[in-house]
Amino acid sequence: MSRSEDMPTVLVVDDAPANLNLLAGLLQADYRVKLAASGAKALDLVQRAAPDLVLLDVMMPEMDGYEVCRRLKADAATSAIPVLFLTAMTQTEDEARGFQVGAADFIQKPINPMVLQARVRTHLQVKAYQDQLRDRNAWLQDELGQRLQQVDLLRDATLHVMISFAEFRDEATGHHVRRTQEYVRTLAQHFFDQGRHLDVLNANSIDHIAKSAPLHDLGKVATPDHILLKPGRHTPEETVIMRQHAMAGWEMLRRAADRMAGDADFLHHAMDIARHHHEKWDGSGYPDGLVGEAIPLSARLMAVADVFDALISARPYKPPMHLDKALAIIRDGCGSHFDPAVVAALEACLPEFERIASTWADAEVPS
Repeated sequence: MSRSEDMPTVLVVDDAPANLNLLAGLLQADYRVKLAASGAKALDLVQRAAPDLVLLDVMMPEMDGYEVCRRLKADAATSAIPVLFLTAMTQTEDEARGFQVGAADFIQKPINPMVLQARVRTHLQVKAYQDQLRDRNAWLQDELGQRLQQVDLLRDATLHVMISFAEFRDEATGHHVRRTQEYVRTLAQHFFDQGRHLDVLNANSIDHIAKSAPLHDLGKVATPDHILLKPGRHTPEETVIMRQHAMAGWEMLRRAADRMAGDADFLHHAMDIARHHHEKWDGSGYPDGLVGEAIPLSARLMAVADVFDALISARPYKPPMHLDKALAIIRDGCGSHFDPAVVAALEACLPEFERIASTWADAEVPS
């Protein structure tokens, strides 16, 4: 690379050829100098290759220096280029106007060579520092984005392992976790689109809730096989043990969240869903007997999605239920078992629920 290519580029803009020649002679030993005899020509040169600094005459025909500077500062691609006005005007209001349109400094005519050299050198140094800082910030932003992406991938991988662990113990549920995940996402998005529950719902939380939904039965890994895999109905004693999966799942996730400290926000919804997806709107659910909106929204969504899918799916102890009958049971539980607003959302989203059920249908469960 030649020495001239290493030099900063200074664009000199003046409608007087004598001034252009003078400034070029003063600067060309230390800088690559480009010359423009009008504002329009200056803007054209800047668009082709941005200089490091602009020396700009104020009083020019057709387009004065103020307008040239204003256009440079209005364009994000050129706004960082320092503009030094060359002017014979000495009024305070002239300088004020120049600073208002974005000038970095003023150099009075007639030009003092030492002042010119010092001002140009100083502003180029400042720009070089600013460019370095801008490049450093851009690198840091890119690095942060990559690290956050890695965190997201690790989070998703962790959730996948947890979900796979739970599914391994309960193979009879087939694609239940995937279907309920998509049901919950659909219900949450429906509320968000209606402008409801915006204190809880946003793009990130909807994604977290949906990704957490498959962990609702994580606690079943602690349920004994002879109860979890029993083909028939449970005895009262077995039911008590079976119900312990809600607290067991919550406790597993709580311990994981404690170990992750401030990086465990994504487990917040998973903990709510695992613990409270068997709560009922009227307070007759478990494990805490919560009533109405005291039940976390994510768990209310999960309750409807979970029961709906259980009803329309085959199990070793029952055939799949027809959609109309399943809906009738959901409606019958509206206001007692289920949040009425979530039931209404299900009905509004029924075509999407049917599509999800069809897309992720299970193979027929042998009797």
